[in-house]
Formats: sequence, structure tokens, C-alpha cells
Amino acid sequence: MNVMATNQGLTFGFVVSLVGGLIVLIASLVNFVWFLSGAQNFGGFGNYMHGTMDGYHSFMGSYGTSNTFLAGISAVGLVCGVIILIGAVMLKVDSHQSTLWSIIIIIFSVISFVGMGGYFVGAIISIVGAAFVLATRQTNP
Repeated sequence: MNVMATNQGLTFGFVVSLVGGLIVLIASLVNFVWFLSGAQNFGGFGNYMHGTMDGYHSFMGSYGTSNTFLAGISAVGLVCGVIILIGAVMLKVDSHQSTLWSIIIIIFSVISFVGMGGYFVGAIISIVGAAFVLATRQTNP
């Protein structure tokens, strides 16, 4: 494998992981602020169902969870988003340790699924970027 292909793979992985990390961070931040503000938790599949499962003040409005609990889950996503972003930047800054940073990105992308990982899209994009870096890394003969 030539060095140019490796550098392009590293750059592609950096950009894709960075975009995925930003999606995780922004979506988690929006959820965190939403739940901490005490806004409605939209029970019952986005309030499309009516009856005993309708809305915030009904029987199953928050599925037995509080907004504080959901804000805590969103905080996990926030932390993971920040670490994914740091890992993506470090892929470019410290390219000799690209394997380590790719593994860190993958680990925290998987953990971010707890807080929905940027509505799952951000986590999947970050995993794809880090996996691409691992697949195109240069091995020393």
C-alpha cells in the first residue's frame, strides 16, 4: 500500500469521524437542553397515539422516566461527542497513533448509542470513519 493512499484514507476517516462526532454532540446538546428545560417528553410515539398513552400528564406520558434521567442520558451523549471530536482531531494531529485514536472513536461511538448517538446516524458515521482509518492504515514491514 502506498503512502498517498494511506494519507487519503486518514483524511477521509478524519472528516467522516469529525462530522459524526459533531452530529452526536449537537443532537445530545439539543436533547440535554430540551429535557433540562422541563419540556414535554412527547409520550406515545410523538403524541400520535391518544388515550391512556397520550402526552406528558397521562398514564404513560414519560414511560416511567423523568426529564432529569433523560437529561443524564443525553449528558452521556455529550461526553461521548466531545471525545469523538477530540479523537477525530487527534487522527489528523497525531497520525502515528491513528490506530489508537480510531479505536477510541469506535468505543465512544458505541457508548454514545446509550444517548441515541446523534439519533444513531452520528454514531454510525463516526464508526465508519474510524473503521476506514483502520482499514487503510500503513503497516511497517
